[in-house]
Amino acid sequence: MSLSHTAAEYMLSDALLPDPSSSRAKGLRLELPSDRLLKFVTVGLPLFLVSLAFAREFSAGSQISCFSPTNFTGKQSAYTDTACWDSLIHHGFDAEGHAITKSLWALKIFPYSLLVVAVLMYLPYLLWRYAAAPALHCDLLFIIDELDKSYNRSVRLVQHMKKVQQASAEPEQFWEEYERARRERYFEFPLLERYLTCKQHAHALVFIYILRNLLLLLFLAATCLYLVFLHLNIFFQDEFSCSIKTGLLQAEPHIPPLIPCKLVFFSVFQIISLSVGSVYVLLIPVVIYNALQLCQWDKGLLSVYEMLPAFDLLSRRMLTCPLNDLNVILLFLRANISELTSFSRLNAVSALREATANKEDIDTVIDFMTLLAGLETTKPKHQ
Repeated sequence: MSLSHTAAEYMLSDALLPDPSSSRAKGLRLELPSDRLLKFVTVGLPLFLVSLAFAREFSAGSQISCFSPTNFTGKQSAYTDTACWDSLIHHGFDAEGHAITKSLWALKIFPYSLLVVAVLMYLPYLLWRYAAAPALHCDLLFIIDELDKSYNRSVRLVQHMKKVQQASAEPEQFWEEYERARRERYFEFPLLERYLTCKQHAHALVFIYILRNLLLLLFLAATCLYLVFLHLNIFFQDEFSCSIKTGLLQAEPHIPPLIPCKLVFFSVFQIISLSVGSVYVLLIPVVIYNALQLCQWDKGLLSVYEMLPAFDLLSRRMLTCPLNDLNVILLFLRANISELTSFSRLNAVSALREATANKEDIDTVIDFMTLLAGLETTKPKHQ
């Protein structure tokens, strides 16, 4: 065997991709980076701020300070603070002098409402995790495995062509057979292409992904409206008039009808609400952008894989309306590009094809491998 033939065998063997490791299934990302960021911020921010509010409440003690009359003892003052904190009702008068009451209970339950907000923000993630992630995991694992196998099949085909060409007594007859096989699409690997075509007609993943973003958008908008309501009605009133003349104390003449009180934690809740509201408003365009990603195809990924024999999903214009499961899968393939070993190889081949003087000589990765293997000396030009 000549030195050139030995070099060609080693070169082709090195071009083969290694067998995928068992950790590939565990390493697949079933969330887009932007979705992961949204989950971290929308769920983590209210939990973090609520923990700070609770920590301040436990460390600072009473959250209310009432100005009791001077003749009150220490126990009576403590009772006044406790009673006013339990009621949180402001007693005042309108412009005509009529007595009115206004409940401030929203301030008391505000930390717990943020816990509810965090739970609501986690619901879209749970929907995706249990309704779509298992099926998406199977799809990604199969497609990534088939893409890498299709690349390896092309390399092994060139290895076989090299051996047949070396044993052939008539090189011209060999290349005629090769051209006939190209015309009759004998090099086609239809399983993956037909699987992707089938995914074009499925809409389960895209429906759940859009529903996830719509729910997240709804919860963000509802939270912002809730915070606006608090600011317009309650968060500008840190002082209120409390009445403790109820029950057994109703007939006591030395107890004043109204006692002024001040909310100690008021400024903290203002800062928390403004922080959550500002961040959530900024996240609304991110959610809209995530949903709008499905309105266009990620053709860069499939265009690279058109280097595989007969993988012409784009050239045959099979990509129609992008609102289907195939587009969702392409987005997640882009997010898992590190698991797609063949992508970097084919991307390099595509770049070399663009830099080659005779581009018509390289249609597929098989053409590129035949050139590297030294078969270009007898290979006919494609018409």
